Amino acid sequence: MNRYAVPTKIREMEIHKNALAYAATTLASSAMNSVFFFYYVKLFLDTYKVSPAWFQFAQVVYMIWNAINDPLFGYIQDNSSWAMCRSRKKAIYYGAPLWALFFLLPWFQWADYNNGANTWLAGIHLIVTLCAYDSMLTFVLLAQCALFAEISTKPEDRLRLVKYQQIASVIGSSSVFLSSLVSNNMKNFINLQIYCVGVAVLAFVCMRYSSINVNTKYEMETYGSSDNESLADTKSQMSAGSACQITKQILFNRNFISFVLMNFFQ
Repeated sequence: MNRYAVPTKIREMEIHKNALAYAATTLASSAMNSVFFFYYVKLFLDTYKVSPAWFQFAQVVYMIWNAINDPLFGYIQDNSSWAMCRSRKKAIYYGAPLWALFFLLPWFQWADYNNGANTWLAGIHLIVTLCAYDSMLTFVLLAQCALFAEISTKPEDRLRLVKYQQIASVIGSSSVFLSSLVSNNMKNFINLQIYCVGVAVLAFVCMRYSSINVNTKYEMETYGSSDNESLADTKSQMSAGSACQITKQILFNRNFISFVLMNFFQ
């Protein structure tokens, strides 16, 4: 027996396990995004009776925030001293429960929206839902994109990651088809609510699995004992005031403003 055969097989198993763990986040994002973006317009306009003026205002706010948060979160993850931002795996680990929670925001009313006096509250509900959901979508998927480069530099390994990711995306997108069957095209709204809770739980589990089981080529550097201590020390020194100061510097940076404007008009 070839003495190199066993190590090669072990490495192949590790690569497939790594690709599976990486694709778990794609499965989660695809499942939530398919349902969220398919239903939210109909949900708020037809079910919650959001006025056209509030809906248009919410779309403008969402459009502006969407243009800002991509470069903002990208800069924070690359330059922040916080461990949960600097470590891509920790960004997914801590972002998972928030993203799953924000996915549930649109499916539960904050008041009786059939009462005309609560139209403004339905509009606020829409704005908070869009901005909160998009924030965590950006935060987690930026970390996942960065993980892609950190897992391996070999073309064959990256090709395998892409294959697993595409399969996970197709499987995840079937969630919207299943939601239509379960809720009878939103006619049974309680069933849709229960289904969305199930999707959120599944997405949370998938992202947690991904963040725990993905291994990168920088694993020892990121999770070595000495680095953990230094990250903990840095995190303790990072106050809320300094975080606000850094955010302010980013927002008023000329290059950042130029990028946001270009992203906005695209």
